[in-house]
Amino acid sequence: MNAAWLERLRARADQPPLRPRVPLRLASAVIGSVEPGLGDQLEAAGLPVAATGDAVVLQGEADASLARIARWLHEHGLASRWRDELLAVTDDTGRVQAAVERAAVRPLGITTFAVHLVGRDPAGRWWLQQRALDKATDPGRWDTLMGGLVADRESLQQTLERETWEEAGLRLADLEELREHGALTVRRPVAEGYMVERMAVYSARVPAHLVPENQDGEVERFECVDEPALRARLAADAFTLEAALVLLRVMGE
Repeated sequence: MNAAWLERLRARADQPPLRPRVPLRLASAVIGSVEPGLGDQLEAAGLPVAATGDAVVLQGEADASLARIARWLHEHGLASRWRDELLAVTDDTGRVQAAVERAAVRPLGITTFAVHLVGRDPAGRWWLQQRALDKATDPGRWDTLMGGLVADRESLQQTLERETWEEAGLRLADLEELREHGALTVRRPVAEGYMVERMAVYSARVPAHLVPENQDGEVERFECVDEPALRARLAADAFTLEAALVLLRVMGE
């Protein structure tokens, strides 16, 4: 890929919020960020926060308070699709402080953690998935073989195993040459607020006798393509931003 294209792609993955935000704090720990107006709304609604002007401070027991806030955001159309999935809430040192419903993480600017698995067949072709057409985020766009969020109290390895089965119907033990490729961080505005996501990148070879098969209804289809076709789709912006970055990392670009 040419240098200017790569620079533009990486710039899209490191953008400030569209509007100013203030820290969301739990005591002295920063656990996210919110728009000041939202902080005022939460306080006015009697929710367990104190909006101080330069921060929004969570009050009470963290899990219970975040659960009330998440439900309020959902009821007022300010959250993404409700998932009944808890994600860890970490501070700026990476220490887990609480858990929160997945639907609320973007309005509250909470950092999420994800895993991506890039799969290739023995001939070197790339296994790709097309996201389901009813996905809440990036429906119908192309993605890596597997990408998923790390659930509360789950390790990266556990997420990798779980999501590889749920999305692709593959067991890690059946894959070959599993490798780590470090991590990537994306910071950018999204419809529900602000996304901060740290993605652990893995690759593996899918043996010739195995064919990915979705188990959870979140994938439209899989396709195995050669590298020229992969590069053409990247250039055509057919992938999610995160998948494009992950693929380029594995490709060494």
